[in-house]
Amino acid sequence: MSTTVYQKFGKRGIDVFLSSLGIIFLSPVFLIVALLIKLDSPGPVIFKQKRVGKDGKTFTFYKFRNMVKNAEKLKKKYLYLNEANGPVFKIKNDPRYTRIGKFLSHTGLDELPQLINILKGEMSLVGPRPLPINEEKQIPKKWQAKRRQAKPGIACSWLLKGAHSLSFTQWMKLDLGDIKKSSLSSDLTVFFKTVFLGLRLVKDESLRKNHFPFSE
Repeated sequence: MSTTVYQKFGKRGIDVFLSSLGIIFLSPVFLIVALLIKLDSPGPVIFKQKRVGKDGKTFTFYKFRNMVKNAEKLKKKYLYLNEANGPVFKIKNDPRYTRIGKFLSHTGLDELPQLINILKGEMSLVGPRPLPINEEKQIPKKWQAKRRQAKPGIACSWLLKGAHSLSFTQWMKLDLGDIKKSSLSSDLTVFFKTVFLGLRLVKDESLRKNHFPFSE
């Protein structure tokens, strides 16, 4: 795949600019969410996990903790409840969610710390959602190699089109579409549409009930 001038130089500049603004202006939200997490349940505020990024390199992925602190150990216990299509694990009403955690997950607020991943150059504003190592390894090679050509993103067309309500094949095709058509106008459109979706989910409880978990 040929690389455009925007993809080679401009995309990173937009990532740094908007993620920096986001961290500055959303700092009060970061503090409030961190406080709510600490008051709600024992454990760290930030959940860290190794995920696969560009060129297959792993990085430490950040998000606000939305589950009990031993959630990873409990995963095997609930595998039979998996509602996601493909080699991924997701339950809409995951029993491991904390009280505040379910709200954070279903609105996408738990994803805000990934602005730090973007600033560090590990992620981008728009790109395929990064998957845990064991799940990413199971993606068929025909899609895996192409997904690895781009940095993973905090926003993508998959989220806008229905996320886990879509088939795994639809998910992969949307990811490859975002990579292929990446441009300033396309990326900003996907990013701001994702932001507006998040705002709607925060305000509208009925929308949250019908929308499969926002985060991955």
